[in-house]
Amino acid sequence: MLFLSKRCAGCHLARGQSSVGPALEELRRPQGAFELAGRLWNHVPAMFAALTREGTEWPRISPAEMGDLMAYLDATPGRDPPPDPLKGQVVLVRKECLKCHSLRGEGGRIGPDLAARRAEYASAAAWAAAMWTHTPRMAAVAAERGVLYPRFAGDEMGNLLGFLRSASGASPQ
Repeated sequence: MLFLSKRCAGCHLARGQSSVGPALEELRRPQGAFELAGRLWNHVPAMFAALTREGTEWPRISPAEMGDLMAYLDATPGRDPPPDPLKGQVVLVRKECLKCHSLRGEGGRIGPDLAARRAEYASAAAWAAAMWTHTPRMAAVAAERGVLYPRFAGDEMGNLLGFLRSASGASPQ
């Protein structure tokens, strides 16, 4: 089981038992896949700090495993509103993503060009897995450079992905 193989149970105990993080059952509710991706993104700095204090390695999660986790937590793309690429472009600017990343060669040079990450935009699970894998490093670089770690609310994550999909030449849906 993913929950055990990734050692999630070390912090997220079953069925409401007290631990470092909330019980996995408490996180299970009908929700959109990008809504969950945004919540995971927002949770990373605190979780990364806790794992670092404990000397625990950051768990890697593949797109297939993320899909399984999303299914277990009742997160499905059909519950998200359709992405709005124009609103996603606003999110990209407001969150100052281009301070570190570039888009088609324009912007920062610290992170990868976001238009070149097309495979990561293929599905909500692929996107969430990529974000999960890269976010601890991104949070550390942001802290080193004094850049605020962006937080996502509502449909911002889905809209951002819609914009990045269109910028990479893929369909925004």
